[in-house]
Amino acid sequence: MKKKPNLKTLAQLADVSVPTASQVMRGTGRISESTRKKVLEAAKTLHYIPDGRAAAMRSGENREIGMIIHQIANPFNAEVVSGLSDLLDLNNYLLSVLDSRDDVNRQQRNLEAFIRSSRGGLIWVPAHDTPKETIDMVKAYEIPTITFLRDVSQANFDHIGIHNLEAVKNATQYLVDYGHKKIAFLGGWQNSSVRQERVLGYKMSLEANDIAWSAIIESDDNKRSGKEAMVNLLSNHPDVSGVICNSDMVALGGCYALQERGIIPGREISIIGFDDVADASFATPSLTTIQSQPYQLGQILAKTVMERIENPEIPIYTMLTDATLVKRLTAGPVAVSYTHLTLPTTPYV
Repeated sequence: MKKKPNLKTLAQLADVSVPTASQVMRGTGRISESTRKKVLEAAKTLHYIPDGRAAAMRSGENREIGMIIHQIANPFNAEVVSGLSDLLDLNNYLLSVLDSRDDVNRQQRNLEAFIRSSRGGLIWVPAHDTPKETIDMVKAYEIPTITFLRDVSQANFDHIGIHNLEAVKNATQYLVDYGHKKIAFLGGWQNSSVRQERVLGYKMSLEANDIAWSAIIESDDNKRSGKEAMVNLLSNHPDVSGVICNSDMVALGGCYALQERGIIPGREISIIGFDDVADASFATPSLTTIQSQPYQLGQILAKTVMERIENPEIPIYTMLTDATLVKRLTAGPVAVSYTHLTLPTTPYV
């Protein structure tokens, strides 16, 4: 079996010393242009790639960032990862992403894997019901850590999140101002801190407007579950006129359920999503939603983790970004009459 290239074989082919070859590949030292070119040409010939982990062990620096997220396939998370990866790459950092699926045992394995491989930093969406022992483990290894979306206040980590309460409160008020008095909240699970903030904003808006009617339905944050949740909502609350959704995926699934009944979202029933993923503006009709700018959030995460790595002594930093309503076609004035009361008897698949 052919041995993989290393610094020694690179130096031999370039006819230089091993320290000189190492300096060229690391971009350090005072090396002549002719020698540098000779080493780089040899590296190209050998397909030589510097061992970043070995270099990290020698220098004490590791430019690999680990990220633990849940539901990586969710378009919001995909856009966050894209923004994060782009900026890290520009600054010569590598990104590894693992999906905890919101399972504390899987999350534990993910964290242990990152700790074993000595990642230089960690961006972490803590799973629901993350035990204190897990938080203590991350703190014990002193990994520069940024929590995202779900804050672990007792851990003293940097945190990047969203003003969820105010965003949903304002979106609910938008429907109230359009005459809606029977507004539901759809999607997410009760044990999610993010969802709790959003539901609280929804309730606060209803209370401020002396609206007693409410309906809150849990579901996974995907299109299929959103569709099923909307069917459930219409079955139990056929007089609903407006719906706030925990995510765009839930909202888009809900729109499908309405359209299969011949209901155009935004006319008889208004629906508002959360995130403003790419699909939201291309939907028919285009989705009114709360814009959280996931790509930009990824860039903020990158800046924060790099700053924490490079300046570990700076004070702990918390940033909550604003999320604003993007007014499109699925939300409008309350309808005078309802034609969506007759439900089909065949189940949806």
